[in-house]
Amino acid sequence: MRLSFFIIILFSTLTVVAHAANMQAVQIYSDDVLLDLIKENKHLSQVVLDDCQLVQDIQARAVKAKRPSYQYLWGDMLAFGVCVKKDVPLGLHYMQLSAQQGLSAALEQLGRYYHQGKFFQADIKKAIQYLKRAASVGNIKAQIRLAKIYTKGQGSPLDYPMLYSQLHHSITADKKRHKQITQLLEKLASKLPTKVVEKAKTTLY
Repeated sequence: MRLSFFIIILFSTLTVVAHAANMQAVQIYSDDVLLDLIKENKHLSQVVLDDCQLVQDIQARAVKAKRPSYQYLWGDMLAFGVCVKKDVPLGLHYMQLSAQQGLSAALEQLGRYYHQGKFFQADIKKAIQYLKRAASVGNIKAQIRLAKIYTKGQGSPLDYPMLYSQLHHSITADKKRHKQITQLLEKLASKLPTKVVEKAKTTLY
């Protein structure tokens, strides 16, 4: 009886040890790695793939350290209920904190939300404000969305040359996106004098 009990205990202990050995501790992401994940829109899926083990670390870096990349990640996790209880207002708050620190992904996302009327009520003026800031630091997604807005006749025509220059000088290896940019440049050019277009091609904003 004792021998059987001992064997059961031993087997259970070995099972726990084996399970622990198979579990690898997940390292917190560096800012560069996280920014790459955000750029590829893989940041939330990565948190899930890591079995939600980094929630407390992510929260600490967002709330206490106030690192913009982590504010963005924490905000997204809250807004969409990824590994935490869903809290849209608090999630948007952290996205805005990230945007205030100039993170282009946060600026682009808030601009997109205001444009789409997602979470916020649709507000084209606020959308343009956020998208312009994101576009100015090279966020191609923001530049493309802003171009679509401008080609519909929205926004100030005085801003069209700057965006034309930004898109003209943008770099992408994505053929589909490259074609899209070319088409948007043609549409923008149709709304501008030829001299303005030529100047925008040689001017960096």
